Amino acid sequence: MASQYEEEMRTRAERARLVGLFRYGVVQDALDPALSAKQRGVLVREIAAGVHVGPDGEPVQIARNTVDRWIRSWRVGGFEALVPNAMRVAARTPAEVLGLAAGLKRENPGRTAVQVARVLRAHLGWAPSERTLQRHFVRLGLDQLGQARPKEVFGRFEASRPNELWVGDCLHGPLVAGRKTILFAFLDDHSRAVMAARFGFVEDTVRLAVALRPALASRGVPEGVYLDNGSPFVDSWLMRARAVLGIKLVHSRPGRPEGRGKIERYFRTVRGQFLVETGDLADRPADQAAAALAEMNRLFSAWVETEYHPRRHSETGQGPLARWQKGWQGDQGPRLPHPDLLREAFLWSEWRNVSKTATVRLQSNSYQVEPALAGRKVELVFDPFDLENIEVRHGSRSFGAATPFEIRRHCHPKARPELPPEQPAAATGVNYLALLDAAHQEQLAERINYQALLNEDSDSDGDHHAG
Repeated sequence: MASQYEEEMRTRAERARLVGLFRYGVVQDALDPALSAKQRGVLVREIAAGVHVGPDGEPVQIARNTVDRWIRSWRVGGFEALVPNAMRVAARTPAEVLGLAAGLKRENPGRTAVQVARVLRAHLGWAPSERTLQRHFVRLGLDQLGQARPKEVFGRFEASRPNELWVGDCLHGPLVAGRKTILFAFLDDHSRAVMAARFGFVEDTVRLAVALRPALASRGVPEGVYLDNGSPFVDSWLMRARAVLGIKLVHSRPGRPEGRGKIERYFRTVRGQFLVETGDLADRPADQAAAALAEMNRLFSAWVETEYHPRRHSETGQGPLARWQKGWQGDQGPRLPHPDLLREAFLWSEWRNVSKTATVRLQSNSYQVEPALAGRKVELVFDPFDLENIEVRHGSRSFGAATPFEIRRHCHPKARPELPPEQPAAATGVNYLALLDAAHQEQLAERINYQALLNEDSDSDGDHHAG
């Protein structure tokens, strides 16, 4: 029963974090300190008048006073002040019911929301409202099943200044030492300059962070990033990073590629000019995978800086890096983050309830925390590669490091190592049980000879038996 409760609280904590991210996404434009009070008022009214996609994926409208309250909360306590109490957060419609409804709609596109509700009531004994189902179908694009859609024409867009918008995506590259490579890259939309780029062996948030973090330290923090819907780009850890740094996030909608044309063209250039020359790296032996990947990243950096960045771009008429550097007005430069803030942005966090004995559990590990936190919900902040050092926070206040009590896992399961797994050790030919059996037989033989000697000494005239 306790494990079910812990799982429910963990689910609620994750949902609370999604709610906080949604709130930040709603008010992020109004947080710009450069806005005047009048400009902010106009923007807040527009936000309140609009329709937003809520954490459940359903359209929602937000009252003006609620928007103002979220803005005040963010100013006082940052992103964490936007995260609600997990005890009060619960999904209204179970995900499995919505999934079944979507399946019924896909199975027969002619079914309306009213008809799907009837089927659900007959099957489950209850159903969400028809309006809830219809909103769910609209969000998934199921309301247009069976209807021909006119081809859309997308207008051209270009950011007006450097670091106004970065565009990120990943490219599935060639094999290196027998392993598939993934290139994570971010381009500055205004200049087409490469802000971040790195090849890795795993397509996950950890490798994305390895590419992005140095770029933020050297190129500055962009006002916004435009991302695909791939799993590394929608991971909650990336959402936390951009919320801490105050970066607006825009996802491209499935099936709508507008806005990604620049980076897709860049990837074609990478394939045609760089990857076409890396064939020898594919032939490296598996035990040299790490060295081969490092060499690939070194060669790629050399290609970007000596070939791609200086070359005149056909659309802008300038070299990408030169355009990025010249785009800054006067003494203005990129917004470089403080090292402490950058480190905070790339830490991971999870919410846990402290037991009556002032302990918490994280990924099969146990930790001792301050006795005053017993019975409270706390945030555990950590480096995913170091689960022995956990910072405990409660109510926007740090309570220091948790004391490791029982450590079974040193890294978060999502922080998978990039290096190839070690090869199995060569067989030694040593058979432990066979050695024990041989020793036992030798002991038996010695025992038999000893008994025979005793019999000879005690009774020289009698029969000799070896027992």
